[in-house]
Amino acid sequence: MRDWSFPLGRWMGVELRIHMFFVLLLGVCLAYTASTHMSAFRGIGLWCLLVVAVAVREVARLIVAAYHGLRLRNILLLPIGGLLAYATAESAEKANESKIQWRMALTGPIANLSFAILVALLVAGMSPTLNLMQRPWVTPAHLIRSIVWLNLFLAVLNLLPAHPLDGGRVVRGSFAKTQGRAQGTRITAALGQILALAAFVAGVWMWNMWLLMAGFFILIGAQLEDQGVLLQSVVDTVHMRDVMLTEFSMLSPSDTLEDALHKSIHSLQDDFPVVRGDNMVGVISRQSILEALRSEGNGYVQAVMSRSFHVAQPQDSLGTTFSRFAGRGLSLVPVTEGERIVGIVTLQNLMHSMNLLAESRRLQRQSEQ
Repeated sequence: MRDWSFPLGRWMGVELRIHMFFVLLLGVCLAYTASTHMSAFRGIGLWCLLVVAVAVREVARLIVAAYHGLRLRNILLLPIGGLLAYATAESAEKANESKIQWRMALTGPIANLSFAILVALLVAGMSPTLNLMQRPWVTPAHLIRSIVWLNLFLAVLNLLPAHPLDGGRVVRGSFAKTQGRAQGTRITAALGQILALAAFVAGVWMWNMWLLMAGFFILIGAQLEDQGVLLQSVVDTVHMRDVMLTEFSMLSPSDTLEDALHKSIHSLQDDFPVVRGDNMVGVISRQSILEALRSEGNGYVQAVMSRSFHVAQPQDSLGTTFSRFAGRGLSLVPVTEGERIVGIVTLQNLMHSMNLLAESRRLQRQSEQ
């Protein structure tokens, strides 16, 4: 999802990103105005109103998340709402607490409903002759009426019990308590696909563009969430001992940079743990060694190494470890027993190790049958 989005900047320390689906939707709005001989600016205006409606709900959810101490890494804006990515595993676990989950789920619809009511009251006070009930409710021809109904539509839509909508998240939490998170997500994702199909049928029957698009975005969101949970269920069964490198090179803080470069020439590693005795004291990359040699000449590893690192245990699951370290820019995770380093996992070797592990498990299943 992130690869098909672009950044809008940061707000309250959280990166805001908008998905390319919004660009697709802008094209639909412009095509509609062209076919009805309306100004293109009206199509752009209607698109902007949808962006505002999504922004209203996500800003409200961001405020509630900050109130509960949840640390967010980014918010990805979709036409049906936003997807939150938590900065720490602790925040992700806290967000699954029943009370916080309900509040986060209700915040978006309440924000959209409140905004729609506010605009409707302003319209009633300033222009009482304007009929907000006149159809079509959402149209480039009448942007004031559209902003009210877009917010109402988004509020009602997200109360439906299907993932990835807000109502679906609450239902998933209820199923997760009895059947596990993976099974709960599969159930709500299936509900989302049924709802998307119903929206498609209703959209075709009524020839309603907004129902068709809602069905499309719900279907895409449900499938992506289902794939994400499937991936999570796989990596949760893989432990660090299964994929860690047990034969690796280490450096000492007292090594010179030229010695470290010579050792890296004869190693496939891009990152090296720096160890003093049995204790790990830092991490250094091949690129850092080269840059230091080019800019400052020969020196010692301890002057260039990074002292910011986090360790894992052999029994830790791969999913838990990388969710804990997500967003921290770590390319090497040392695996320790007590104070002794027994292995490393790098982004460089992870995919290779995972492929071999999957093949090993497949062959083992075949031999057992």
